[in-house]
Amino acid sequence: MLDRYWFGEVERISPEAPVPVVHIRTTQERLGGAANVARNLEALGVRAGLLSVVGNDEAGRSLQRLLDNTTIQAHLHTDATLATTIKLRVFGRQQQMLRVDFENQPEAEVLAAKLSEYASLLAGQDVVILSDYGKGGLTHITHMIESARAAGRAVLVDPKGDDYTRYAGATVITPNRAELRQVVGPWKNESDLETRAQKLRRDLRIEALLLTRSEEGMTLFTDDATWSIPAVAREVFDVSGAGDTVIAVLGAALGAGADLHEAVTLANRAGGIVVGKLGTATVSYEELFG
Repeated sequence: MLDRYWFGEVERISPEAPVPVVHIRTTQERLGGAANVARNLEALGVRAGLLSVVGNDEAGRSLQRLLDNTTIQAHLHTDATLATTIKLRVFGRQQQMLRVDFENQPEAEVLAAKLSEYASLLAGQDVVILSDYGKGGLTHITHMIESARAAGRAVLVDPKGDDYTRYAGATVITPNRAELRQVVGPWKNESDLETRAQKLRRDLRIEALLLTRSEEGMTLFTDDATWSIPAVAREVFDVSGAGDTVIAVLGAALGAGADLHEAVTLANRAGGIVVGKLGTATVSYEELFG
């Protein structure tokens, strides 16, 4: 997806309705969604590939142009019936005032073609990251997980929605609090949370469930134990795209041979850094290890 930013100044209230008038001064375009995950991998010096679907439109061409200026190996399928997903954020005095989304679902035929290329690309990858934003691009995710696991690849999933059965067999899933609550229901205390999260993990045959908890840090649920790590104390400026950074760093660390605790520690540190930046952003190797 394409992330667009309009930055401006607010000096008056509209005479037409009780809303602020934003005088736009500058605009930016950034790689969003799964492309932001790939951008975070690239920022760490990781060789990243991206497989996705875009529309035959101005936004799709903008995404391709942005990707051409990176080292990301992009494999974009074009769907003439699809409007490329755009998230437009309007800022006034560095405060987000509005987000406008443009999106629709890709055609089944294009997704089937993407699935075929996915299978051919697996051999050249160490880790597979499947970022589900609920936009329809991962209709075949169950088969994608099965194929990757059969090929001996670790599969990390950033989930969406209330049906996690489609993620069965993944290596790690990384829901946030709201996303997990949608699936297992509200928990009364930490013990209740552990019971619900571990049951979900076992039922879906997932090796690890990493719950991202914002100011409460992260909790890792595995067969061995439940392990929590506190948040890195930072001034939070913008949480958009933080989940992309977390799963990118987690995947990079696991791909480099780190164990789960080491990978989660790095991902937690990266999440603390990126929320101090405006909009979808990345964390550099120097920031993470300096």
